[in-house]
Amino acid sequence: MFSLQMKVRDYECDVQGVVNNARYLHYFEHARHEWLHEMGIDFASLAKDGLHLMLRRVEVDYRQPLRPGEVFTVHSRLLSGGRAKVIFEQWIERDGSLCVSSRSEAVVVRNGRPQAFGKHPELALLVGVAE
Repeated sequence: MFSLQMKVRDYECDVQGVVNNARYLHYFEHARHEWLHEMGIDFASLAKDGLHLMLRRVEVDYRQPLRPGEVFTVHSRLLSGGRAKVIFEQWIERDGSLCVSSRSEAVVVRNGRPQAFGKHPELALLVGVAE
């Protein structure tokens, strides 16, 4: 599991004074990228080689809004998804309270075609991390 602490910036909020719902996808994406980077997976390098880890599906459940200046933590974990996909489970907590949860399915694509993770040692690590 990976956790990343962040803080709400004013410009991420809408006229109602809460984080705009689309911003939560940015928080989740940033946490995934930081986690993968920590595991030694470099998106820029993979893209240069024509290999892309792409989201295929995202589900989000909103429970409590975040507001400007609040500090929160994005938690991430990988679930086994099969030979050509992984599933990220992510959730955001503020002061121990669940605010938003998400489940995302990611696939590996090269030249527009799905690829098995095992074909790419630089990504096979993801399958080993998945529960």
